[in-house]
Amino acid sequence: MFLILGEATSVSDVFIDPIIRRKIITSVVGLLAISLLRFGVTQVANQQIESPRLRYSVRKWLGYLFYGLYLLLLISLWLPAFDGLPTFLGLSAAGLAVVLRDPLVNVTGWLFILWRQPFQMGDRIQINTHAGDVIDIGVFQFTLMEIGNWVESDQSTGRILHIPNGKIFQSELANYSQGFKYIWHEIPVLITFESDWEAAKKILFTQVNNHAEHLSGSAEEHLRRAGQKYMISYSKLTPTVYTTVRESGILLTMRYLCEPRRRRGSEQVLWENILREFAKNPDISLAYPTQRFYTTAVATDEPMAPKTSLSNTNSPNANPSNASPSNTSPSNNSPSNNSPPNTNPASTSLSNTNLKR
Repeated sequence: MFLILGEATSVSDVFIDPIIRRKIITSVVGLLAISLLRFGVTQVANQQIESPRLRYSVRKWLGYLFYGLYLLLLISLWLPAFDGLPTFLGLSAAGLAVVLRDPLVNVTGWLFILWRQPFQMGDRIQINTHAGDVIDIGVFQFTLMEIGNWVESDQSTGRILHIPNGKIFQSELANYSQGFKYIWHEIPVLITFESDWEAAKKILFTQVNNHAEHLSGSAEEHLRRAGQKYMISYSKLTPTVYTTVRESGILLTMRYLCEPRRRRGSEQVLWENILREFAKNPDISLAYPTQRFYTTAVATDEPMAPKTSLSNTNSPNANPSNASPSNTSPSNNSPSNNSPPNTNPASTSLSNTNLKR
């Protein structure tokens, strides 16, 4: 009872203490002032900046700046009042490292993203099995507008993915936009063996050059810039067509540069032009899974020789004791011993033909 009253008295003394009360009021007023100042500056920046990406970056950095200043204000206001500060900070850091391991890893990942910039706002990335466009970078997580998954050709699914920042230390990261702006895309076209493959290859080469050759100059400039930071080297940036033989036909593969977000659109344009050109050429046919059956005609003008009687008569392993008297006596239905063997060439050839079948 006395202990509880003593604790209540000590707590009331803390709030009655004018110094602590003044610090509490200063902290609250400072938070309100910082929030209002950040809101006003953000509104002005939104009105002056037209680019959505730049506007987002400015809004984020203003938040980091103002709340960082507020944190410094709190530290300068409250820490001098604590005795034994080094011991307190050491114990607090040890406890936080054990209890809040994942949040601390996420904060470290956020600092790594800001410092090393493995990706930026608007980049298209793939981390582990998730891919999408970066639409937000926070202290604990970054956000992607998902692409792919059940949708083909890197189109948006409409879902938003929230991925912890610590994942960048645990999973591989692929960036479609950083370094080299373009990606290589290939379109396989399979035609039949009977098609005029040289004419088909000429059509494909013309179409892919008309569509993507203008990107070669821009790609060389981006490659030169990327070469200053990365070991990137390409000997050929112009579109090309490769020839390969497959089981079902001749495979012609178009390879060209395109922007990551225009891969499906460029493929559609190329396919439509190719189908129109192939329709004009009767010597070119697209290959698809088929089965072919071949039949061989056999002449049946003369009856075939009876195989059973000939094999029994001419068999060297036949046992004479097992032969019945009707088989050894002359009969009108069986050939005599003096009759010549059947040497009809037509029968022999028919028998061989039948066996080969």
